[in-house]
Amino acid sequence: MRAVGARHWMDDVPTVEPLRFRSAPMLAAACCFTVGEIFARHGEGTAFLTAALVLSLVLIALSAVFAKRLLRPAAMTLWVVVGCWCALLQPPVARQDALGPYADGLSRMVRGRVEQVRPFAVAVPSEETTPSWQAEPGAWEAERGDATESVDLAIDQIEDVTPDTSTMRAMRGGVRVTVQGEASALRCGDAVEMPLRLRLPDVYRDPGAWSHGDELLREGVGAQASVSAARIVVVRAGGGSWECRLRAAQMWAAGRVQGFVASRENQRSPKVLRLDARDAAILDAMLFGDRSALTRSLRAGFERTGTFHLFVVSGLHVALIATMVFWVMRRLRVPEGAAVALTISIAAGFASLTGFGVPVQRALWMSAAYLIARWLARESGALNALGAAALVVLAIDPRSLFEASFQMTFLVIVAIAGVAAPLAAWMLGGWRETLWELEFVRWDSFVSPRIAQRRVRLRSFAMLLRKSYGQGAAWGLRVLLRGAMFVVEALLFALVTELCMVVPMAVYFHRVTVLALPANLLAIPLIAVLLCAAIVFFVTALVGAWAAVVPGACVALMLHGLSGLIGHLGRSAVADFRVPGPGATVLWMVAGLVVLAVLAVRRKSTVAVGCVVLCAVPLLTLWPQEPLLHRGVVEVTALDVGQGDSLLVVSPDAHTMLVDAGGPVGQALLPDRWDVGEEVVAPYLWSRRISRLDVVVLTHAHSDHMGGMEAVLRDMRPRELWVSVEPKQAEAMRALLREAAELGVVVRWMRAGDAVEWGAMKVDVLSPERGYANDGGAVNDDSLVLRMRYEKASVLLEGDAEAASEAAMVRDEELAPVTLLKVGHHGSITSTGAEFLAKVKPKDAVISVGRRNTFGHPRMEVLQRLQDAGVKVFRTDRMGAETFLLAADGSIVAKSAASN
Repeated sequence: MRAVGARHWMDDVPTVEPLRFRSAPMLAAACCFTVGEIFARHGEGTAFLTAALVLSLVLIALSAVFAKRLLRPAAMTLWVVVGCWCALLQPPVARQDALGPYADGLSRMVRGRVEQVRPFAVAVPSEETTPSWQAEPGAWEAERGDATESVDLAIDQIEDVTPDTSTMRAMRGGVRVTVQGEASALRCGDAVEMPLRLRLPDVYRDPGAWSHGDELLREGVGAQASVSAARIVVVRAGGGSWECRLRAAQMWAAGRVQGFVASRENQRSPKVLRLDARDAAILDAMLFGDRSALTRSLRAGFERTGTFHLFVVSGLHVALIATMVFWVMRRLRVPEGAAVALTISIAAGFASLTGFGVPVQRALWMSAAYLIARWLARESGALNALGAAALVVLAIDPRSLFEASFQMTFLVIVAIAGVAAPLAAWMLGGWRETLWELEFVRWDSFVSPRIAQRRVRLRSFAMLLRKSYGQGAAWGLRVLLRGAMFVVEALLFALVTELCMVVPMAVYFHRVTVLALPANLLAIPLIAVLLCAAIVFFVTALVGAWAAVVPGACVALMLHGLSGLIGHLGRSAVADFRVPGPGATVLWMVAGLVVLAVLAVRRKSTVAVGCVVLCAVPLLTLWPQEPLLHRGVVEVTALDVGQGDSLLVVSPDAHTMLVDAGGPVGQALLPDRWDVGEEVVAPYLWSRRISRLDVVVLTHAHSDHMGGMEAVLRDMRPRELWVSVEPKQAEAMRALLREAAELGVVVRWMRAGDAVEWGAMKVDVLSPERGYANDGGAVNDDSLVLRMRYEKASVLLEGDAEAASEAAMVRDEELAPVTLLKVGHHGSITSTGAEFLAKVKPKDAVISVGRRNTFGHPRMEVLQRLQDAGVKVFRTDRMGAETFLLAADGSIVAKSAASN
């Protein structure tokens, strides 16, 4: 007879333990901590903190007197209080508003301490790095020479200039300086002085747009400038902070890779075995977290296949390093405690070289928590370790909760540990027991009869193979079975991860990466091998270029093959699709589905329900939503794209049109330049849930109107592109037309006199005239001028048309009073003449213009002319994106685009 409590092989023991509080207390604590942060974030901190604190104390008192079972809700309430308290105590990001008055175009002496020096991998020609304000006609003079490095400076003093005096005033803030000419040889902590013309980072006030200014502020930078290296004076050399020294170590390590690439030993190798600048950029990102050399075109293929995270330092790399080190330590029979300590130390050293970014920190805490829990023989479940890591990260930096990298990292772990691992246990648990130590016969008595019978059959079959074909055949059978199980498990883990990752990819990147699953399945094992080889290469490169030739050749071969494969997949037409992000209600529903899936797959009776729920996550995320449009009225929204033009026009029956797409002023359109179409225009359209445009209009081929157009064509796949004149010297426009042809966009050429029925609206083309031609480069009078009418409402979109075009429209008597005027050429003195204005008589006018532009736009003469005509004027430089709603009776309402 069996003793009471003894376990027998016939007992029906569940394969997966249900998720309970006692199995993952740290996960429960992290969830409660998060709730507290959310309440604090939404302005309910003080009142909620007081109520929660009182409630937790009451529950603790009641549990001590009546029932200890109340200790659990009391503890969870207390964690909510702690989360709220941490969020309230964290100081906000310093806005550095005091620097604003000094960004006035004057050259000022600035004194401060060097916080970071980031050399450029290759000296960049100054015309490629010159900000738009330096490239404009009449702009402040620019520094000469190639850009060699970027220096972050913590300002101590700044020169205060008046017409009579010049004094140094104390100032606190950060400035990112582009050094041109020879490298400056600056070090962390050096006290320096240099003359700078400060400028504030560009900020685009459009819903959905990424803010470069806010990103710099999070890095402690409030202004930008450029300077010649010869004008930098080192006042005193000194040591910097530990953060500064970490960044210096990161740059030093990246420099060793760059040095090998330029070495004679590397250059003598065959091309397929030679590391080049692109390879060095990927290695710097993969090993040290330095993404500065990753060009936009280099990132594109990785982003389109959902593998970008594999080629830059992320939690995956730290986890791989920790796993490999711990495995080696255990194989060398190092005691478990020592192996844990060494693994954490080596992982921490690697994390330090990468700059110790937030994703790396999270992975380090997670790995450390898991290893320590394993060593102490406590509950070492991944979800519990995840909760411990989350508490550490969120306590240090509560703002991490609302960052994309934090959410994506933890969603991946929840997908793997919370859903994929239980599913694998249900599907493959029996086969794991079957294949474990197959020759160990005594194990058969500890497993179920079905598994024991399977083990006996496999041993018999292996014995038959051994007798017939030798020992190699039996060994091959075991390898085949284990390999098949590994492949199935890898497919399952990758599939579950990709199903969950659809959510953040749609929210933050507006992408559906169709090839992410096969690309990651191919890339992750190769990345693990490549990472090991890259570390060996780096260590040997420290010895000398001669020592790193063979490891460098191996790394180059693997890197060329892997990046070539990913690049080929990324060029596929079905690699990815761009989509609007789901709304807040959908996100809450998706979060509920993920939680339900985690709970359901842990019980045998509800595994199927969990699988169905998980499959519903991408379907709900990508379910088409109704665009946020104003029905029954004409909408014209002037986007804030700086010193450029971009307008969204929506007809009363929901047809959509984009007129121009902004861009850099007076500069060539370079493939790796920051793209206003990708970062500002398209995100605004996605914020309105617009996934496809009916028409895109290019008024003329100046860069500040067409700079973002190529990205808009790719992202929004418009049905038609309207253009007017193709200047003979306009290669950028010809490239755009080729792109439109490849995408299947219908191109319509328009001239004065053309009329189009566009939905419920009538569109008349007023300029350029039919006989107009341009044998040179693009000019403002190439502009396509459109008048759009809906019953008594009308809008005139003038592009950059100047006096000659306006005179022709007046002469041809094509003009009539309109409800809204888009002022020509950003309010230049060469447009919006008195006679033209007298003909159009607008009620309201909008001027697309950049803040602090050096053209003096809009000109006071034009503003005075509009004021004298009784026109209400709106400006994007002061108001940001502005929306105008024109009703059928001719009335007009203006409001901020943020309220759409």
